[in-house]
Amino acid sequence: MARRGNVTRQTSRRTSSYKASTGAIPIASRLVVTISCIAAIIAMAFGMWEEQSPLQVTPEIILSPVPSATLPSTDQPPTLLPTLPSPTTQPTALPPTAPRIGIVAGHWSSNDTGAMCPDGLTEVEINLQVAERTVYILQALGYQADLLAEFDPRLQGYQAAALVSIHADSCQALPNADPPASGFKVASVEDSIVPEAERQLVACLSHRYAARTGMRFHANSITYDMTRYHTFYEIQDQTPAAIIEIGFMHADRDLLTQRPDLIAQGIVDGIICFIEEERP
Repeated sequence: MARRGNVTRQTSRRTSSYKASTGAIPIASRLVVTISCIAAIIAMAFGMWEEQSPLQVTPEIILSPVPSATLPSTDQPPTLLPTLPSPTTQPTALPPTAPRIGIVAGHWSSNDTGAMCPDGLTEVEINLQVAERTVYILQALGYQADLLAEFDPRLQGYQAAALVSIHADSCQALPNADPPASGFKVASVEDSIVPEAERQLVACLSHRYAARTGMRFHANSITYDMTRYHTFYEIQDQTPAAIIEIGFMHADRDLLTQRPDLIAQGIVDGIICFIEEERP
């Protein structure tokens, strides 16, 4: 009985205390409590809506392919890509042991512009653009690459891991040629002092250039001027060298004038194949 009475007294005390405190809460406090409750309800509702809403995903940006450049017709003046700045012959960042490569821009700085098209496009324009890009790529890869003119004084006794002279072929239509006058060719000197090395250089250039450009080897048009090319007899006789005719200026004009970067990369691929002693 005593315990029950004690419980009754405690309960009555809490009830009386609650009633007294309720009556003492100011009106402003009641407003604060009410506003807080409303804000809590709104926050809960907003959170539930946010969970049900789909996530906003940033759309993927897909670049459209760049359309191929429209090439000039044969009755319009020739249009070539802008010439790269002349590359340095030996960047200071290169180690002294980096292989040296010589790149000759055929007919450059000579009185002979090489082959010419009826609209005025000259072989030397094509050769120089490709040669500049070839040197640029080689230097970027860490090689000591020299850009050389056709009759460059530095060619006398020039010593390097390899030398490649870049030329382009005829601009004549030759509609009855068999095989068609389209494609490239590579040759070395006919009486080489280093025949094994030059065979490897020719094989590497031929295979890698064809793989990069999709062009075919036009063996039927290798001439005496290629196998007895004057530069072969000016450089140091232990320097492996080759001459490449990168394509015909008539049938392969699209590639030669609008994609010198691709042509240059094909030549670089061949040079690296040779330097690294890869199997072509």
